[in-house]
Amino acid sequence: EALGLFTGIGLSEAKARETLRNGALTALLRRAVLQARSALGPALDKATGTLLYNTAARLKDPKHLGFLVGYIARREILTDLQLSAALEYVRSHPLEPLDVTDFERACGVGVCITPEQIEEAVEAVISKHRAELLAERYHFNMGLLMGEARNQLRWADGKTIKNEVDLQVLHLLGPKTEADLEKKPKVAKARLAPPEKQKVAVVENGDMGAETQSLLEQLRGEALKFHKPGENYKTEGYVVTPNTMALLKQHLAITGGQVRTRFPPEPNGILHIGHAKAINFNFGYAKANGGVCFLRYDDTNPEKEEEKYFTAIREMVEWLGYQPYAVTHASDYFDQLYTWALELIRRGQAYVCHQKVEEIKGHNPPPSPWRDRPVEESLLLFEDMRKGKFGEGEATLRMKLVMEDGKMDPVAYRVKFTPHHRTGDKWCIYPTYDYTHCLCDSIEHITHSLCTKEFQARRSSYFWLCNALDVYCPVQWEYGRLNLLYTVVSKRKIIRLVETGAVRDWDDPRLFTLTALRRRGFPPEAINNFCARVGVTVAQATMEPHLLEACAREVLNEQAPRAMAVLEPLKVTIINFPAPKPLEVLVPNFPADESRGFHKVPFHQTVYIEETDFREEADKGYKRLAPGQPVGLRHTGYIITVQNVIKDVSGRVIELEVTCTKSDVAEKPKAFIHWVSVPLACEVRLYERLFLHKNPEDPSEVPGGFLSDLNPESLRVVQNALVDSSVHSAQPFDKFQFERLGYFSVDPDSEQGKMVFNRTVTLKEDPGKA
Repeated sequence: EALGLFTGIGLSEAKARETLRNGALTALLRRAVLQARSALGPALDKATGTLLYNTAARLKDPKHLGFLVGYIARREILTDLQLSAALEYVRSHPLEPLDVTDFERACGVGVCITPEQIEEAVEAVISKHRAELLAERYHFNMGLLMGEARNQLRWADGKTIKNEVDLQVLHLLGPKTEADLEKKPKVAKARLAPPEKQKVAVVENGDMGAETQSLLEQLRGEALKFHKPGENYKTEGYVVTPNTMALLKQHLAITGGQVRTRFPPEPNGILHIGHAKAINFNFGYAKANGGVCFLRYDDTNPEKEEEKYFTAIREMVEWLGYQPYAVTHASDYFDQLYTWALELIRRGQAYVCHQKVEEIKGHNPPPSPWRDRPVEESLLLFEDMRKGKFGEGEATLRMKLVMEDGKMDPVAYRVKFTPHHRTGDKWCIYPTYDYTHCLCDSIEHITHSLCTKEFQARRSSYFWLCNALDVYCPVQWEYGRLNLLYTVVSKRKIIRLVETGAVRDWDDPRLFTLTALRRRGFPPEAINNFCARVGVTVAQATMEPHLLEACAREVLNEQAPRAMAVLEPLKVTIINFPAPKPLEVLVPNFPADESRGFHKVPFHQTVYIEETDFREEADKGYKRLAPGQPVGLRHTGYIITVQNVIKDVSGRVIELEVTCTKSDVAEKPKAFIHWVSVPLACEVRLYERLFLHKNPEDPSEVPGGFLSDLNPESLRVVQNALVDSSVHSAQPFDKFQFERLGYFSVDPDSEQGKMVFNRTVTLKEDPGKA
């Protein structure tokens, strides 16, 4: 019956059968066709059928179906252009009743465009472009004429306008000639000079430079998909109540139409690389759209919260280059949240329950036998909970709703006899995330509540709770979280790593917490650029660490001044040193751009080179120092040649005696090597991946658990490295490129007389890690 109904309005049998596979669309289209047939008779023309199908397929709120079909059946909506305007109107005006006069004006109902009007409009457009038409003839872009004519006559039929354009162009130009039929020759585009190498992004106080602007552009693009402030009701799934429009009006009066987002971490751990995407997304979206972002601590679990986490979280947000519009806490609103909980009970939407935690865990738990207890009873019991008359686990306040994942009646409040770091002993009941989050968003008039995909199952409860209390309801939007391979980021597992001594603390440079990345030497700009390259995705992104390392190299190449260091020193004595005292050598801070300055390095009779830069026998392809094979010392203008090899009793080479020659009078050597002279002693820490497998938490990949997958070579400490004296005044987190070795950062463990450097990344990517 339905198949015949649908083919009867002009759908092909294949299209009709495809439609039948969509139950919701089938039901709407069937209603629309039957309503139209009751007004027009059983035979509907294809144009009407197309309008009915498009209405059923594109209408977001089915309650307006009959209203729109009535206009189609009365031949008052005749074109797809009118239908599009009608659908947009009902989407933008969710409350009943609709203003019919305003609707008809917005949709062009009753507007009659005469042939004379079309003729006059086309004539005016052709007159405007007459000279170009005569010059280019039929190679002129006729679409331009169509577009300008349609702009003047919005509701005119497109085919009629096209026919009139064709007729008047033919009258002006005459029939097409052979020249008109030839393809228009392609104009060779002028080749642009190669652009200057794009500068790496710099994020200072939220201002992003060149490369990171790609993230801002992405987020401006997302603005096209997200609702505009005050137009929350246009979001699919948003629940509109009789009070919605008045609440949105109040909201706009408070915010002035400004975008407002928030970054809401729990202060019970250190932020990790996944949080960097959340920070960039929330702060970046607000910035990209002229808005503000709150930093709000979700401090509703006093057992696990510590002051050090509050401090570290804000520090990391600011380190990434963002300044919060305001720093708030969920606990700021405990009084208001409690008042609303009482109101929720009074409205019959919450009740006190005595089921144990184990009873309500998992799928399909039994319904609470206290779900329908009287309102007054729940009010008294909730007051008893607040006064501490129930022990932990003996009573909870639960909300009456079913979430997307099937979870029934989530807990709103639970008893915890733990002092709160901000409110002290005032409360022994604390609200849950499911209760707190949306209401704090409402209080702060957040426009876009951006969260990761796993919170999608809570979207309906988010809308439900705001509407149950008749308060402003923001919109929750979800995006894909960012994960890295070869690491773990869960707080529980990092604590296990610390407790077992696998890492030193949350900021151990082998971890991917933000404090660890900072300590290792990753610049914040590199992390922001990495987030930009991952992109604003709905799907979860799991990335290789070497992609983050590549972003670090790009930034450090521009930011880290050069210095020289030797990890495994070999003493070299220049027996014909050309001066009685040390010389000073000028070394460019950035060899590719000497305008950025130089630093002085002492050059003495005794220098130190890497052990690996000398061999007693030069194999084929070996280009560095060997007997009979001289090398240049970088930046000195001298070439050294081995004269004598000194060994200890075990036969190990401990010193070389060499002669030096000015490079301008000697043959060019095969290689130039780095060196140090009158150096500073330092410790260098070389890091590799902490885990051996990509997914250390996956039992199929690592059956023994993540602690069994630790890489024994993840840290190598070089105790007696040497570095040139130009770095003597460096402070913790200062960064350098040690020539030929990699990028290094000063560690906070550095002391007077013994600096400590962490290797951030090598100069080039290890092909084995890609």
